Amino acid sequence: MTQAPTPRPAADPAHYINYAELLDLRTKKFIVFGVLLALFLSALDQTIVSAALPRIVSELNGLNLYSWVTTAYLLSSAALVPIYGKLSDLYGRKPVLVFGIVVFLIGSALCGLSGEPFLGNLFGSPMMQLVVFRGLQGIGAAALATVAFAIVADLFEPRERAKYQGLFGAVFGLSSVVGPLLGGFLTDQLSWRWVFYVNVPIGLVALAVIFARMPRLASGLRGSVDYLGAVLIVIFTVPLLLALTWGADGTAGWTDAKMLGLFGTSLAALLAFIFWERRHESPIVPLTLFADPTIAWTMTSRFLLGAGFLGAVLFLTLYLVNVAGFSATGAGLATLPLTLGFVIGAQGSGLLAARSGHYKSLLVGAYVVAVLAFWWLSTVQVDTPYGLLAARMFLVGLGLGPSVSLFTLAAQNAVAPYQIGVVTSVGTFFQQLGGTIGIALFGAILTSSLSSQLSTNLAAVVRDAPPQLQAQLQQFSPQGGARRSQGSFDVQKTKAQAAASVASAFDRQTAIIEAAVRSGDPARLSALQSDTRLSPEVRANLGRIPAAAIRSPQGQEQVISGLRRGIQPARQAAIRQTKDTIDAVGFAIRTSFAHAIAQIFRAGIGVMVLALLAVLMLPDRRLDLRRPAPAAPPVSEGPPSEG
Repeated sequence: MTQAPTPRPAADPAHYINYAELLDLRTKKFIVFGVLLALFLSALDQTIVSAALPRIVSELNGLNLYSWVTTAYLLSSAALVPIYGKLSDLYGRKPVLVFGIVVFLIGSALCGLSGEPFLGNLFGSPMMQLVVFRGLQGIGAAALATVAFAIVADLFEPRERAKYQGLFGAVFGLSSVVGPLLGGFLTDQLSWRWVFYVNVPIGLVALAVIFARMPRLASGLRGSVDYLGAVLIVIFTVPLLLALTWGADGTAGWTDAKMLGLFGTSLAALLAFIFWERRHESPIVPLTLFADPTIAWTMTSRFLLGAGFLGAVLFLTLYLVNVAGFSATGAGLATLPLTLGFVIGAQGSGLLAARSGHYKSLLVGAYVVAVLAFWWLSTVQVDTPYGLLAARMFLVGLGLGPSVSLFTLAAQNAVAPYQIGVVTSVGTFFQQLGGTIGIALFGAILTSSLSSQLSTNLAAVVRDAPPQLQAQLQQFSPQGGARRSQGSFDVQKTKAQAAASVASAFDRQTAIIEAAVRSGDPARLSALQSDTRLSPEVRANLGRIPAAAIRSPQGQEQVISGLRRGIQPARQAAIRQTKDTIDAVGFAIRTSFAHAIAQIFRAGIGVMVLALLAVLMLPDRRLDLRRPAPAAPPVSEGPPSEG
């Protein structure tokens, strides 16, 4: 006997308030300003910390926890995104947003205090303190990223909200450039702690604006909190993201027992989540949403967007550092064309959607541009001029810029007001999940292609290198080179170090010979002829020195002078050969990276084509000038929530 489904919660029209009609435009803009500040905090924190991490690791002595500073933030924020969306539908946007900002600011302040003496040995070490506090930051950040886009839907009619959501999409592009630059400046001029402290004044301003002007923004939804669903979605998300992160950075092999256990736990939690959500009266994620083709194809597209966008940004930076030779800060500046294209695409598409009332044609056009841009990026070479690379980056930004705001707009336009929080948060979740999977996939392509290219390109260089350099060049083997994907090979610095090492070796040889000559003992000269520390040429020359030549001080100086004249050309030739070899190594590594990153963008073409196909499947629903009145589904038992 099949169990009848439990009635789903209702949106009570009596408790629903149309804030788009109630609030004046000035108040709306004031609220949008505060929410933009809050969203900027969340977006900025994903990029600003990267510039300070080397200094943090050095001061807190935590190299073994390096990756966890990012991973802890990612895990806590991604796992809670869908939960915050549902809570904002149940209790209103303002309480959830305020909670998120407060938790984020507390986490930021504690991150800045990590390692201070008064914290003692809390959590075992200063670096572990930072990891835990970064997790706390992520708990707050999840609310900021989730609720911000839902608030725009509450404040504006469907067509009008398009131009404002373009602003919110542009924030992510802006933060990707501002973050590394600001992080580097604060770290160098003040302290790495200010990378976290800077959030506090910005967050306090956002809180002041929100408290001053923002109403509760309640949807009128009634229902209980799905606690088990919330737990299951965390159990699904955390092991999955952990496995993908560890697989991508090489911490564990994809088929290790630990990894299989994480994937198995995640799959079991997902199946249990689906089973439970279909039966709960007020599910965290109403699975009936996915029966709507707009929602289903929007979520598919956002998943693919996450993979493509993060792949473009992350691996473009690797190209700029490892191939083009930019510093980390310089690479941030060099991606300005990408950000400019993203901002223009996000804001321009929002304005066009607001004017025309359509979003599908804009998305199709944007993804055609994105496919072409990824194809053009796949043609990069080791010597591609920056001007042409900048044009490629601008097109990528222009193609991907409209995505975040228009996909959010499409999903929100397809649901009732009481489901806006859920559908917005699920979209964010799918995009984050796609980004993590995309990084793992592209990272595997990078490692495989880079190892193959290094094996080919370095073989001849190592074979022809001077014997004293061959051992040192083993660090640039395929395995060693692949591990260098997070940092560049500094040719000039390495040449200087290698040349100094060769010169020092010759100086030591000269000192040994001079000491033997000045001793006046022919036996010592004879012994040096079998000393392997000396080059064969030098040993041969020593055999030609007559014993009588070193018996007097004058003779000794003449012999030493002659030996120096003979050693000097060999010294210069060895230094020159060493520098030429290092140049060849640098070119081989740069060529290998360029080829590997081009391979990544070839794979990205496939991702963008799939995203374009998903966009083509989207229904072309017109954006209304006014939102429809909220419908009332079957009413669940229990008192209505306060409106």
